[in-house]
Amino acid sequence: MFETVTKNGRVLALIPADRTIPDGDAALELAVPARYETDSARYETDSARYETDSARLVIPKECFPPEFFWLSTGLAGEILQKWTNYGFRAAIFGDFSAYTEVSKSLRDFIYECNRGTAVFFVPTRQEAEERLSQV
Repeated sequence: MFETVTKNGRVLALIPADRTIPDGDAALELAVPARYETDSARYETDSARYETDSARLVIPKECFPPEFFWLSTGLAGEILQKWTNYGFRAAIFGDFSAYTEVSKSLRDFIYECNRGTAVFFVPTRQEAEERLSQV
């Protein structure tokens, strides 16, 4: 289900642009195996880590609703905190200028994320792969 690339010995899961990540629960369902016990069977959702054994996610910005980029909604914090708590690293790529031109707080947030090692916001998929393969 998920395409992968290996760079510098690190497996990166490439999340397709048509996958939507509307909230923290969807973020975890995408990233980690969710298992549900029932009386008759065990079910597993498709997830990047289960299928690829990768804790590094390369994600196009199109996967996120516009509210993700409005920090006052708390959506970015909710999603990124869940991934961080579960040991995932993510590189979100795309053109963020439409959002950063009108939001100094988002510009600052992206700057601070890019100084760390858990979440990156970069312009291209190639740069996303490169950044994640270095941490």
